[in-house]
Amino acid sequence: MTTSTRGAAKAPAVLVLEDGRVFRGRAYGAVGETFGEAVFNTGMSGYQETLTDPSYHKQVVVMTAPHIGNTGVNDEDDESGRIWVSGYVVRDPARIPSNWRSRRTLDEELVRQDVVGISGVDTRALTRHLRERGAMRVGIFSGDAVADDATLLARVKEAPEMTGASLSDEVTTESAYVVPAIGEKRFTVAALDLGIKGMTPHRMAERGIEVHVLPATATLEEVYAIEPDGFFLSNGPGDPSTVDLTVVKGVLERKTPLFGICFGNQILGRALGFGTYKLKYGHRGINQPVQDRTTGKVEVTAHNHGFAVDAPLDRVSDTPYGRAEVSHVCLNDQVVEGLQLLDQPAFSVQYHPEAAAGPHDAAYLFDRFVQLMHDNTTPKGAERA
Repeated sequence: MTTSTRGAAKAPAVLVLEDGRVFRGRAYGAVGETFGEAVFNTGMSGYQETLTDPSYHKQVVVMTAPHIGNTGVNDEDDESGRIWVSGYVVRDPARIPSNWRSRRTLDEELVRQDVVGISGVDTRALTRHLRERGAMRVGIFSGDAVADDATLLARVKEAPEMTGASLSDEVTTESAYVVPAIGEKRFTVAALDLGIKGMTPHRMAERGIEVHVLPATATLEEVYAIEPDGFFLSNGPGDPSTVDLTVVKGVLERKTPLFGICFGNQILGRALGFGTYKLKYGHRGINQPVQDRTTGKVEVTAHNHGFAVDAPLDRVSDTPYGRAEVSHVCLNDQVVEGLQLLDQPAFSVQYHPEAAAGPHDAAYLFDRFVQLMHDNTTPKGAERA
């Protein structure tokens, strides 16, 4: 829970980790208190997209790049209708934004949306601490919320952990909506919104796909009521072990082409019978090297995940829906970054091919989804006729 007051932007602030480590700085954004899971993001740009990504719900984001806010905030780059991070940690906030699209400062936007942050923190030391100790609960306190360290630490330890957190229902759309195809309509896709980013249906619309974005609570009957050519599982926050698999398994049983990203990769993995586990500190940023094992190509990719799929890298696995294999792997730590079924049209990746703010190395995955739908809807021999 976040409480905040406006003004007093230079008030003293304290960041307290659940293991007792304390960092002191100045208030940035709203003044008050906030709690969440402390994670770090290595991106040097794209902070507006990060802040508005629903996958960061209940997380306090530490930016490793030292200078944040220099392009201000515009009205075009949001990935959703609001900021989702629980708190924001930066070292050197920009004094004056400089960008022709900027409408207000980042500090002003954080205040406007009541997001409590802290600046002047040694984010390099904080990041190294999280890399050694792992992601953990954290609290940011400023203004009247500041108290002695022992009291603040006790409050941090009362906050809920990310493991076991069911958050999709908190970030999903309240009602279904349609993103029309750009140009000629080629396919219809049902997208399950587990915390979808705005750029994702846009990337599909660019390829002639009419996207029906459905709430996370949508039933299998509601999915097939729109007569989809394909099914999409979105990114989202929380622990994948908490998600009901009824709809996903129903789609797999009908062999409808399926594409999942990030949280969607974990959900597909669970439906196939693989487990998931929490990473020590996760992958977050826009510079993660991933190899597409189907082509050998290495991509620089955008990530935001704290959980991963536990699937074997060295062999093909038998699942209730046919054979499956790991299609992508992170070259930093060999974490599973993609899955594909070999006997029906379904695949997923752990990272973000829509990559608002870049990089765009993985945009081909949307084309791969289009090809799966094309092959599934074209009668055999029709193209030769």
